[in-house]
Amino acid sequence: MSTPWWVWVLFNAGVLAVLAVDLGVARVRGHRAQTASEAGRWVLLWVGLSLAFGAGLWLVRGHERGLEFFTAYVIEYALSVDNLFVFLLVFQYFQIKPGEQHLLLFWGVLGAFVLRGMMILGGAALVREFEWLLYLFGAFLLWTAYKLVRGGENEPETDPAHNPVMAFARRVLPVAGSSPPDRFVVRSGGRLEVTPLFLVLLVVETTDLMFALDSIPAVLGVSRDPFVLYSSNVTAVLGLRSLFFLLRSLLSRLHYLKPALAVVLGFVGLKMLAEPWVSVPVWLSLAVIGGVLLVAFVASWWRARGLPASPEGDDPGA
Repeated sequence: MSTPWWVWVLFNAGVLAVLAVDLGVARVRGHRAQTASEAGRWVLLWVGLSLAFGAGLWLVRGHERGLEFFTAYVIEYALSVDNLFVFLLVFQYFQIKPGEQHLLLFWGVLGAFVLRGMMILGGAALVREFEWLLYLFGAFLLWTAYKLVRGGENEPETDPAHNPVMAFARRVLPVAGSSPPDRFVVRSGGRLEVTPLFLVLLVVETTDLMFALDSIPAVLGVSRDPFVLYSSNVTAVLGLRSLFFLLRSLLSRLHYLKPALAVVLGFVGLKMLAEPWVSVPVWLSLAVIGGVLLVAFVASWWRARGLPASPEGDDPGA
């Protein structure tokens, strides 16, 4: 059953409306970084809206589509937490202040909303035409799982110093020598120039796209419905900014997140490769993925008991 065009319009309009409210609140607050309590409330709001949307999808489209949405949402949300490690690395490398982090994450999320959506819809269309691509995606997920186990966070592509897009932008774009702390473009001597903050935004966007190369094949292993794939990805990405400020002091304590993500990606990859012979129910996929991630978070919490909080989380940016 295909999704009517007006449902796509309503969903995207709703997302843009929520983002507009979020931007308005951010402007009132002066784009300062969220405190942990503020971020926690926003995370609860984003998750609540996502769960409500998933419940509505369940009622309208049936339990199978609802389960597919929640399974894809859990995968995307967990992989988004992994993204935060790299965002923290980028901010530390460029010495970005907390208020500028808030601005970068807002526009970074908006860019991810557009770019990931294009990639998901393109990937779903390709799989419909060339189903054998699922085997390539499955093999790619197994390779990604292996890299995570081996220590893939140290790969050069996640290092801001090796970002090719930033190097190219520095060569072809006029970069302002000095600029206000919250501007991406300024006018100097009668011409427009990009600011260093804009270059950092490019790093954030391209880093997110590199991570999307892992997450999008993973959700294609859960559902073939373009609307389910798109909506689960968008709802997971929307709360990424608030999640960053909530978990900023805890990221270094999530010791078992990467092994858990390796298990999740490996499981989905094997599921895609074995699909012609073994049919894994969606509810079982959700149970396995949710169980693995729950064990990882509980084990990380248990290991980190009594340790002092990271200094990164002390400054609320007020």
